[in-house]
Amino acid sequence: MIDQCLAVEFRVTGNDCPVARASEAAATTVDARPPQLRADGNALVHCSGPADSGVAEALDDDDRVRYLHVARANGRETYRCLSKAPCVVHELTNAGFLAESIRYRDGEEFYSGAVVGREVLQGVLEAAGDAVGVTIERATPLGPDGEPSVSAHWNLTPAQVAAVEVGLETGYFAVPREATASDAAAELGISKSAFLERVHRAQASIFGQIFG
Repeated sequence: MIDQCLAVEFRVTGNDCPVARASEAAATTVDARPPQLRADGNALVHCSGPADSGVAEALDDDDRVRYLHVARANGRETYRCLSKAPCVVHELTNAGFLAESIRYRDGEEFYSGAVVGREVLQGVLEAAGDAVGVTIERATPLGPDGEPSVSAHWNLTPAQVAAVEVGLETGYFAVPREATASDAAAELGISKSAFLERVHRAQASIFGQIFG
Protein backbone atom coordinates (compact mmCIF):
# COMPACT_ATOMS: atom_id res chain seq x y z
CA MET A 1 0.00 0.00 0.00
CA ILE A 2 1.29 3.49 -0.90
CA ASP A 3 0.99 5.98 1.95
CA GLN A 4 1.45 9.25 0.07
CA CYS A 5 -0.87 10.97 -2.38
CA LEU A 6 0.16 14.27 -3.93
CA ALA A 7 -1.95 17.17 -5.16
CA VAL A 8 -0.46 18.28 -8.48
CA GLU A 9 -1.03 21.25 -10.78
CA PHE A 10 0.22 21.56 -14.35
CA ARG A 11 0.35 24.54 -16.69
CA VAL A 12 0.10 23.84 -20.43
CA THR A 13 1.07 26.40 -23.04
CA GLY A 14 1.17 26.25 -26.82
CA ASN A 15 -1.36 23.42 -27.03
CA ASP A 16 -3.73 23.81 -29.97
CA CYS A 17 -6.82 22.74 -28.02
CA PRO A 18 -10.24 24.05 -29.20
CA VAL A 19 -11.29 25.12 -25.69
CA ALA A 20 -7.94 26.83 -25.05
CA ARG A 21 -8.22 28.67 -28.36
CA ALA A 22 -11.82 29.67 -27.52
CA SER A 23 -10.76 31.06 -24.13
CA GLU A 24 -8.04 33.06 -25.87
CA ALA A 25 -10.38 34.40 -28.57
CA ALA A 26 -12.99 35.39 -25.98
CA ALA A 27 -10.38 36.69 -23.49
CA THR A 28 -12.09 34.86 -20.64
CA THR A 29 -11.76 31.87 -18.32
CA VAL A 30 -13.39 28.54 -19.07
CA ASP A 31 -13.75 25.83 -16.41
CA ALA A 32 -13.95 22.20 -17.49
CA ARG A 33 -14.23 18.67 -16.31
CA PRO A 34 -11.52 16.31 -17.59
CA PRO A 35 -12.53 15.34 -21.16
CA GLN A 36 -13.61 11.74 -21.70
CA LEU A 37 -11.52 9.99 -24.32
CA ARG A 38 -13.44 7.77 -26.75
CA ALA A 39 -12.08 4.63 -28.39
CA ASP A 40 -11.86 6.49 -31.72
CA GLY A 41 -9.47 9.07 -30.20
CA ASN A 42 -12.04 11.86 -30.03
CA ALA A 43 -12.91 13.48 -26.70
CA LEU A 44 -16.23 14.39 -25.11
CA VAL A 45 -15.92 17.88 -23.60
CA HIS A 46 -17.99 19.44 -20.81
CA CYS A 47 -17.06 22.99 -19.81
CA SER A 48 -18.56 26.35 -18.82
CA GLY A 49 -17.88 30.06 -19.07
CA PRO A 50 -19.52 33.49 -18.73
CA ALA A 51 -22.66 33.99 -20.81
CA ASP A 52 -22.29 35.93 -24.07
CA SER A 53 -18.50 35.93 -23.74
CA GLY A 54 -17.89 34.67 -27.26
CA VAL A 55 -16.76 31.19 -26.20
CA ALA A 56 -19.77 29.51 -27.83
CA GLU A 57 -19.12 31.28 -31.13
CA ALA A 58 -15.42 30.41 -31.05
CA LEU A 59 -16.16 26.75 -30.41
CA ASP A 60 -18.83 26.69 -33.11
CA ASP A 61 -16.38 28.16 -35.64
CA ASP A 62 -13.72 25.53 -34.88
CA ASP A 63 -13.80 22.74 -37.48
CA ARG A 64 -12.53 20.26 -34.90
CA VAL A 65 -15.64 20.67 -32.73
CA ARG A 66 -18.78 18.62 -33.41
CA TYR A 67 -22.24 18.43 -31.86
CA LEU A 68 -21.91 21.62 -29.79
CA HIS A 69 -24.73 22.18 -27.31
CA VAL A 70 -24.98 25.38 -25.25
CA ALA A 71 -27.18 25.83 -22.17
CA ARG A 72 -27.56 29.17 -20.37
CA ALA A 73 -28.48 29.79 -16.73
CA ASN A 74 -27.59 32.34 -14.03
CA GLY A 75 -25.19 34.31 -16.19
CA ARG A 76 -23.21 31.22 -17.23
CA GLU A 77 -23.07 29.04 -20.32
CA THR A 78 -22.43 25.30 -20.28
CA TYR A 79 -20.86 23.74 -23.37
CA ARG A 80 -21.00 20.08 -24.34
CA CYS A 81 -19.39 18.89 -27.52
CA LEU A 82 -17.13 16.37 -29.21
CA SER A 83 -13.56 17.46 -29.90
CA LYS A 84 -11.52 15.83 -32.65
CA ALA A 85 -8.31 17.36 -31.25
CA PRO A 86 -6.22 15.27 -28.83
CA CYS A 87 -5.80 16.64 -25.29
CA VAL A 88 -2.49 16.64 -23.43
CA VAL A 89 -4.27 15.65 -20.22
CA HIS A 90 -4.82 12.18 -21.67
CA GLU A 91 -1.06 11.66 -22.00
CA LEU A 92 -0.64 12.60 -18.35
CA THR A 93 -3.57 10.36 -17.37
CA ASN A 94 -1.96 7.42 -19.14
CA ALA A 95 1.10 7.96 -16.95
CA GLY A 96 -0.97 8.01 -13.72
CA PHE A 97 -2.28 11.57 -13.29
CA LEU A 98 -5.79 11.64 -11.78
CA ALA A 99 -7.20 14.80 -13.36
CA GLU A 100 -9.94 16.50 -11.33
CA SER A 101 -10.45 19.86 -13.00
CA ILE A 102 -9.17 21.96 -15.88
CA ARG A 103 -9.17 25.73 -16.31
CA TYR A 104 -8.52 27.49 -19.61
CA ARG A 105 -7.43 31.11 -19.53
CA ASP A 106 -6.13 33.22 -22.44
CA GLY A 107 -5.03 30.15 -24.35
CA GLU A 108 -3.28 28.45 -21.44
CA GLU A 109 -4.48 25.31 -19.67
CA PHE A 110 -4.24 24.56 -15.95
CA TYR A 111 -4.74 20.98 -14.79
CA SER A 112 -5.45 20.12 -11.14
CA GLY A 113 -5.47 16.59 -9.81
CA ALA A 114 -3.47 14.01 -7.91
CA VAL A 115 -0.90 11.26 -8.26
CA VAL A 116 -0.39 8.31 -5.92
CA GLY A 117 3.23 8.23 -4.77
CA ARG A 118 6.39 9.89 -6.01
CA GLU A 119 7.27 7.06 -8.41
CA VAL A 120 4.03 7.73 -10.30
CA LEU A 121 4.76 11.46 -10.19
CA GLN A 122 8.12 10.78 -11.83
CA GLY A 123 6.37 8.90 -14.64
CA VAL A 124 3.88 11.73 -15.08
CA LEU A 125 6.72 14.27 -15.21
CA GLU A 126 8.45 12.21 -17.89
CA ALA A 127 5.22 12.16 -19.90
CA ALA A 128 4.88 15.91 -19.40
CA GLY A 129 8.42 16.37 -20.64
CA ASP A 130 7.49 14.69 -23.89
CA ALA A 131 4.47 16.97 -24.38
CA VAL A 132 4.54 20.52 -25.73
CA GLY A 133 4.69 23.30 -23.13
CA VAL A 134 3.83 21.30 -19.98
CA THR A 135 5.31 22.47 -16.67
CA ILE A 136 4.50 21.43 -13.12
CA GLU A 137 3.30 24.32 -10.98
CA ARG A 138 2.95 22.54 -7.65
CA ALA A 139 3.15 19.09 -6.04
CA THR A 140 2.15 18.91 -2.36
CA PRO A 141 0.95 16.09 -0.07
CA LEU A 142 -2.78 15.69 0.36
CA GLY A 143 -4.09 15.85 3.92
CA PRO A 144 -5.84 12.95 5.66
CA ASP A 145 -9.22 14.26 4.51
CA GLY A 146 -8.17 14.08 0.87
CA GLU A 147 -7.79 17.84 0.58
CA PRO A 148 -4.57 19.77 -0.03
CA SER A 149 -2.80 20.95 3.11
CA VAL A 150 -3.24 24.55 4.26
CA SER A 151 0.10 25.48 2.74
CA ALA A 152 -0.87 23.96 -0.61
CA HIS A 153 -4.35 25.48 -0.68
CA TRP A 154 -3.19 29.04 0.03
CA ASN A 155 0.29 28.74 -1.50
CA LEU A 156 2.04 29.38 1.82
CA THR A 157 5.48 28.25 2.92
CA PRO A 158 5.76 26.08 6.08
CA ALA A 159 7.36 29.06 7.87
CA GLN A 160 4.40 31.28 6.96
CA VAL A 161 1.91 28.66 8.16
CA ALA A 162 3.79 28.36 11.47
CA ALA A 163 3.78 32.15 11.93
CA VAL A 164 0.03 32.37 11.35
CA GLU A 165 -0.68 29.42 13.66
CA VAL A 166 1.41 30.93 16.48
CA GLY A 167 -0.20 34.31 15.89
CA LEU A 168 -3.61 32.71 16.40
CA GLU A 169 -2.52 30.70 19.44
CA THR A 170 -0.95 33.67 21.22
CA GLY A 171 -3.77 36.08 20.46
CA TYR A 172 -1.78 38.30 18.11
CA PHE A 173 -4.75 38.36 15.70
CA ALA A 174 -7.36 38.81 18.44
CA VAL A 175 -9.41 42.02 18.67
CA PRO A 176 -8.33 43.66 20.88
CA ARG A 177 -4.84 42.20 20.45
CA GLU A 178 -3.77 39.91 23.30
CA ALA A 179 -0.11 39.50 22.32
CA THR A 180 2.51 41.58 20.54
CA ALA A 181 4.51 40.61 17.49
CA SER A 182 7.51 40.24 19.79
CA ASP A 183 5.56 37.75 21.94
CA ALA A 184 4.66 35.62 18.93
CA ALA A 185 8.16 35.85 17.51
CA ALA A 186 9.59 34.64 20.83
CA GLU A 187 7.38 31.54 20.62
CA LEU A 188 8.93 30.76 17.24
CA GLY A 189 12.44 31.71 18.27
CA ILE A 190 12.75 34.32 15.53
CA SER A 191 13.01 38.11 15.41
CA LYS A 192 9.98 40.40 15.46
CA SER A 193 10.76 41.59 11.92
CA ALA A 194 10.98 38.00 10.62
CA PHE A 195 7.63 37.15 12.21
CA LEU A 196 5.94 40.22 10.73
CA GLU A 197 7.39 39.53 7.29
CA ARG A 198 6.07 35.96 7.31
CA VAL A 199 2.64 37.08 8.48
CA HIS A 200 2.43 39.85 5.89
CA ARG A 201 3.49 37.51 3.08
CA ALA A 202 0.91 34.96 4.21
CA GLN A 203 -1.79 37.63 4.30
CA ALA A 204 -0.80 38.88 0.85
CA SER A 205 -1.06 35.36 -0.59
CA ILE A 206 -4.40 34.59 1.05
CA PHE A 207 -6.02 37.96 0.31
CA GLY A 208 -4.66 37.90 -3.24
CA GLN A 209 -6.36 34.57 -3.93
CA ILE A 210 -9.64 35.64 -2.31
CA PHE A 211 -9.91 39.12 -3.79
CA GLY A 212 -7.48 38.99 -6.70
